[in-house]
Amino acid sequence: MTRRFAIFDVFAEQKAGGNQLAVVYDSEGLDSDAMQTIATEFGFSETVFLAEPENGAHSARVRIFTPKNELPFAGHPTVGAAVAVAREQGIDTLGQGIVVLEENVGPMRCGVRFDEAGAFAEFDLPKIAKRLVPPGDKEKAALALGLDVADIGFENHLLSSFDGGLPYELVPVKDLDAAARAAPNMVYWRDAFGTHSHNCAYVYCRDTVGHENQFHARMFAPDSGIPEDPATGSAVSSFARAVALFDDLPDGLHSFRIEQGIEMGRPSVIQLEIDMEDGAMSGGRIGGMVRLFANGELVD
Repeated sequence: MTRRFAIFDVFAEQKAGGNQLAVVYDSEGLDSDAMQTIATEFGFSETVFLAEPENGAHSARVRIFTPKNELPFAGHPTVGAAVAVAREQGIDTLGQGIVVLEENVGPMRCGVRFDEAGAFAEFDLPKIAKRLVPPGDKEKAALALGLDVADIGFENHLLSSFDGGLPYELVPVKDLDAAARAAPNMVYWRDAFGTHSHNCAYVYCRDTVGHENQFHARMFAPDSGIPEDPATGSAVSSFARAVALFDDLPDGLHSFRIEQGIEMGRPSVIQLEIDMEDGAMSGGRIGGMVRLFANGELVD
């Protein structure tokens, strides 16, 4: 039999930018091993598989695979899958709507909008990120990223670890030059960031290439088969809490644009909203543009 699939560019504000995502529409009958094989064959940071929802009030069941393992949640697969499901349901002809995706982390509520600029989707943060302790070691992080210790940190931003659906080591660096020089050194990587399968480093700075953006970022996950990721929404779910903490955000709504993928030649923009109430982060949303790149069929 054949199974339909599509390739989307997620968090892409221009053609051939953003993070590539394969969406397999007809995943009934595929077991976990088969899904993993297909995801490895695509070779993108993530591939998603859509099936009928377990709860009839929801829109679709979604499973997410990297080239090496399954994830309970990921950002650009959630945004891309929301647009894919909305197109299947005809929401693109209505202009906007809501889809609810059943992911392993739980139901993900996503708003989707279609207009002359293209497709846009955003999701509510799956949870308020929890700070993990102890914090990482600055010297070890520098060695693992091929940087000098003096490159690590800026203003009030310190090395930290947060889990906003997936755990991330957040590594602030002083400027764009330090961000550009960062590269995984596997001799030191696991000592700095752990031996678990999701030992990911999210490197960021305040300096940006695009004047309309507020942060510049890169993400490395070599043990997940992702040498570098062009756009990482799940990392931003964790990063949101770091911004709220280190920038001491006042109560109200705060909006940020985070650029990523520039060093890879796949410029991406992730839009982040943070809600602050009574001095604490109370919620937030992550979204971005999605562009359909290709349609095809898998052959069993």
